[in-house]
Amino acid sequence: MRKYLFFALIFTPFLIKAQSPARDYTNAVLWQQTSGEYRALCFQAYNFARLSLKEALWADTSRKPNCIIVDIDETVLDNSPFQGHEIKKGLSFDAKDWTEWTSLAKADTVPGALSFLKFAATKNIETFYLSNRDEKDYSATLKNLKAFGFPFADEAHLLVSKGTSDKESRRQKIAQTHDILMLCGDNLSDFANVFYREGKDTNKQVANSQALFGTKFIVLPNPMYGDWEKPLYQGEKLNDKQKATQRSERLKSY
Repeated sequence: MRKYLFFALIFTPFLIKAQSPARDYTNAVLWQQTSGEYRALCFQAYNFARLSLKEALWADTSRKPNCIIVDIDETVLDNSPFQGHEIKKGLSFDAKDWTEWTSLAKADTVPGALSFLKFAATKNIETFYLSNRDEKDYSATLKNLKAFGFPFADEAHLLVSKGTSDKESRRQKIAQTHDILMLCGDNLSDFANVFYREGKDTNKQVANSQALFGTKFIVLPNPMYGDWEKPLYQGEKLNDKQKATQRSERLKSY
């Protein structure tokens, strides 16, 4: 019995160190990077988008040019290597690391995104890339999109954050000149201001808007991060360990 106790005492500190709060996200990142289910859901989303876009064109009576608005991160570009990098460093997110990652302009495409947007372009539908990346990420983001041949990857069609994560004013700016047929994103606030989290019950708002999902709103899977996580936490300036504790406390059990 003593030798087993000795073994446990020797190795327990290493196990504790290895299981950092950032490791909570390991399965989520691996699922996005390796599972067929992730790819299938992305293809499913963009297949629905193609069908719905055809119907929207058939019903369209606007004299404005048609467009689609897409988010970038986890909607058309896959940042899971960045998330993997952070986990291996024992972090959940570091702003300097994010800038380093975006500057590489090496994010891969989300399955189905490129072919869908190229299809839309053949129907004379413009794509606007509406992202909450910072202005300092602008040039590298364009470079990344252009490297894969994304249509309308230019300064006129890329809108990044300018001090706010609320995309409504940028959507309204696009709506002044274009008829928005569809929006694609991985976060509810990518679609409409009604979902922008400021103490809102987004589950209720989703139920109220259910007819729009799969038709005008196309949702991509993202298990790694998102606004959904913010209401889990109580308090300000929480560290990763405190957040991990609160995540655990919010789990439903029996």
